[in-house]
Amino acid sequence: MPTSNPHCWAASRRSSTSSRRIRVPTESDGRPGPGPGSAEAGPGSAERARTCPSAIEHPPNIQRETRGTPLSDTADHRPHSQGGQTPAFEGSPAQAPVLTASQDRQFATLAHFGGILGFVPSLLIFLIFRDRGPFTAQEAKEALNFTLPPTILALMALILSLLPGVGAAFAVINALIWLALTLTSVHAGIQVNRGRPHRYALNLRLIR
Repeated sequence: MPTSNPHCWAASRRSSTSSRRIRVPTESDGRPGPGPGSAEAGPGSAERARTCPSAIEHPPNIQRETRGTPLSDTADHRPHSQGGQTPAFEGSPAQAPVLTASQDRQFATLAHFGGILGFVPSLLIFLIFRDRGPFTAQEAKEALNFTLPPTILALMALILSLLPGVGAAFAVINALIWLALTLTSVHAGIQVNRGRPHRYALNLRLIR
């Protein structure tokens, strides 16, 4: 087992340092130079061999006294994911999930309540959720068919209300259209929120 005496190791270090400064004779000097294991390698090597023989053969490995782990190994430790592979980015599924029963009823209700703002809310809900919920597709199409003609008429009345003389009459018509559209949309939304399908009495149903 290697000796870990600090005095022996310090002596070994001084001897090895001093041995580098000694000129090694070559064949041109008339005699062969001392070998690497010779006692002439440096002053104090013979004394060190007598006092600390094992320190010469087995110097303490100071660089590897980090709790039994080599220092060169600890510098390469990097966090890895499980299985040694970097997790890939996940994208959205190719097909959107189907709406649950509560979500289906919720978006169907919003399609009717959106009639307060015209046909745009029911159009967006129909285009986005028509393949994800049957109740939403049915009620959004019904709301879209009902709100599309009144919205167009209300916009035309709004433009004609800017005309002098007859503008006041068209402004009243515009207000009546939005009032009727709001009342019918709220009534339909309440019925659909209870899970009952709603059909408007006056509906052209242009979109099949």
